[in-house]
Amino acid sequence: MNIPHYFQQYLYVFLFSLFGLFIGFLIEKIFISRIQIFAVKTKWKFDDIIISSLNKLITIWFFVLAFSISANRLIDNSSVLSFSNKTTFAIFILTVSIFTGRVLIKFIKLKTADVSGNSPSTSIIQNIIRVIVFLIGIMLILRAFGISIAPILTALGVGGLAVALALQETLSNLFAGIQIIASKKIRNGDYIKLDSGQEGYVMDITWRNTIIRAIQNNLIIIPNSKLSSAIITNYNFPENELSVIIQVGVSYDSDLDVVEKLTIETAKEVMQLFEGGIKNFEPFIRYHTFSDSSINFSVILRGFEFENQFLLKHEFIKALQKKYKLNSIEIPFPIRTVHLKSNSQA
Repeated sequence: MNIPHYFQQYLYVFLFSLFGLFIGFLIEKIFISRIQIFAVKTKWKFDDIIISSLNKLITIWFFVLAFSISANRLIDNSSVLSFSNKTTFAIFILTVSIFTGRVLIKFIKLKTADVSGNSPSTSIIQNIIRVIVFLIGIMLILRAFGISIAPILTALGVGGLAVALALQETLSNLFAGIQIIASKKIRNGDYIKLDSGQEGYVMDITWRNTIIRAIQNNLIIIPNSKLSSAIITNYNFPENELSVIIQVGVSYDSDLDVVEKLTIETAKEVMQLFEGGIKNFEPFIRYHTFSDSSINFSVILRGFEFENQFLLKHEFIKALQKKYKLNSIEIPFPIRTVHLKSNSQA
């Protein structure tokens, strides 16, 4: 039985394309993985970005290349050949768009991390980059298929006003999110507290909401427009280190010089022994109040970041209570003296 000529053409194109797919897979698994190991060892970070962004794309490019070469050499039907060329071009543009988006996102993360030590890149930035890159890719594909993009742009311009009116709240949150990121005052990983009382670590800034993880491990979802207008305390800005202030009171009978010496000694020991304390920081105390039953003062320690204060306070209070007990320094209970006056009856 004779096989039709056109069927042979398509079969050869299919087999040659599979061969290209197989070669691309081998190159990606053998050579690219070895180059990636070598790139990790170099000080230059941009090569890591390029190689990691090629993940699974080389296989597709070899498949497209093999398909394009075989189709142009074997297929003699001009209409089929024209359609196949446009299709391979569309696939190539889409994969290049994916590669470009990956490189830009990783490059922005690298550069922002170099400057601040904490990358502020969020999903809103990643999504904006992806949308822009893919829109450019789609316009190139439409142009390759002979579709004019001028009417599309005109329709988008006319419909833009209606969309903006219908999505006022959404657009408000989008631009508020961009404003928050552009200000660089709130970054991923920062511990913030709002004037409304909510507080926690910033997990992500999306196109609509900012996601905060509270210490209790619950998520707090705040619309970007509300966050941009709120009064915020950022415990990681301008630096991660913060003062840890602990309030203490001692009896009026105490020798305050001895109290100061013992308290500072204890604070130094705690900051040296436990994780999170700044080892070279000199703790100090400040007396500030004659209260009803005690002389009160503040002890100032210093921690690397917000979460470290809890362990430092915990260990300091235990150690200080033990130190005061050994040196007969009293931490008094509240005392109130009441004078009763009796009325004598004639």
